[in-house]
Amino acid sequence: MPESPIRKLVPYAEKAYKAKKTVFHLNIGQPDIKSPVVAMDAVAHHSLEILAYTRSEGSEGYRTKIADYYKRQNIIVDADDIIVTTGGSEALLFAMGTIADVDDEIIIPEPFYANYNGFATASGIKIVPVISKIENNFALPPIADFEKLITPKTKAILICNPGNPTGYLYSKEEIQKLAAIVKKHNLFLVADEVYREFVYDGLTHYSILEEDGMEDYGIIIDSVSKRYSMCGARIGCLVSKNKEVIRTAIKFAQARLSPPTFAQIASEAALLTPQSYFDEVISEYKERRDILIELLQEIPGVKVGFPKGAFYCIAELPVKNSDDFAQWLLESFDLNGETVMVAPAAGFYSSEGVGKNQIRIAYVLQKESLIKAVNILKKGLEQYPG
Repeated sequence: MPESPIRKLVPYAEKAYKAKKTVFHLNIGQPDIKSPVVAMDAVAHHSLEILAYTRSEGSEGYRTKIADYYKRQNIIVDADDIIVTTGGSEALLFAMGTIADVDDEIIIPEPFYANYNGFATASGIKIVPVISKIENNFALPPIADFEKLITPKTKAILICNPGNPTGYLYSKEEIQKLAAIVKKHNLFLVADEVYREFVYDGLTHYSILEEDGMEDYGIIIDSVSKRYSMCGARIGCLVSKNKEVIRTAIKFAQARLSPPTFAQIASEAALLTPQSYFDEVISEYKERRDILIELLQEIPGVKVGFPKGAFYCIAELPVKNSDDFAQWLLESFDLNGETVMVAPAAGFYSSEGVGKNQIRIAYVLQKESLIKAVNILKKGLEQYPG
C-alpha cells in the first residue's frame, strides 16, 4: 500500500509541537467551518433506545432525501440508485470492486486525489495516468491522449470534479467529451463530485448524470465530509442509474453490514442546511483562494495553478524534492516559533518522478493564518539549502 502524502509527515509535525512550535496546516482538507447546527442537534437530541444496524444500503428515509437533494441539482435519481457508504472512500472502493477485476485498468487524469492510488492497490487494479499540466491549469488532456491508453483491460475513466488536488473545474464541454468516449468504448465514467458546491467566479458545476445517455455508464461518488464540514461523520454514497452496478455494489455493502447510524442521522438532518450557509462558505473560500494565489505568485520561482473550485491548489516550488522540503520545514525551520505543514505532490501522481517539486495546499485556514503561513513558506524557501 502506498503511504498517504498528506498524513505521512504527521510524526514530524508532532515533534514540532513538542518543540513548542506553532504549525499551520496547509496539508489536509479539514475545513475550519463549523458543521451545520441542525446536524449536530439531530444527534444531540436523538430518541433512539437501541443503536441498531441500518440497511446495508443505508436507511430508506435518508436515501430518499438524498435523491431529493440531487433533483435540486438537476440530477434525476431515486432512492434505489443510491448506496450510503462509510465516507466517499468506501464508495470509491465499492465502485472499483464492482466494475473491475484484478489487473484491470482505470484511466485517471493526474495529479489526482492521492488515495485513488491506495484504493486501486487494495483492489488489485492498475491506474493508467493521463497527465494534465500546470502550464494549462490542469485542464482536461486531449481525448486522443485517453484513446491511445484504452486497452481490453480498461474498465473506466475516473475524474474528480472539482478537482482535488488541483481545484480544476471541468466544463460542460469537457464532461460531454468524456461521456462520448466512454460510450464509444463501453467504459464507465466515475466522477468524484464531493466538492460540487464549492465553485467560484460565477461558474457552475455540471454533473456526469446531467448528461443525456449516461444511465448505463455513469457512477457518482459523493460525501458529506466537505459539503457540510462533517469529515468525521464518515458518510458518503455511490450513485448510479445502472441497476447491475447497484446490485453488485450492494454485495460489498452487505459484507461490511451497514453504515453508521448516528452519522446517518446527522447527515440526513444536514440536508436541511439553508443555502445561506453555502453562500457564506463559498464567499469565504473565494476570498482565501484569492489571497493565497496572489501571495504565492509574489514568491520568486513559484508557479501555481488557479483553482476554479474545491479548496486546493498545486504550487510548483524552486526545490528539487518537495518531500525533503516539507520535512525540513517541520524539523529544521521556524519563523518566530511558527512553521507550516504542506502535502508533497508526488504522491498525487502515479507516473514515476512527476510532481517532485510540487506541493498541494489546502486553503482551509482563516485568512490571517493563511497570510502568515504563506509568508513562512516564502522565508523557508529563502533559507532552504535544497
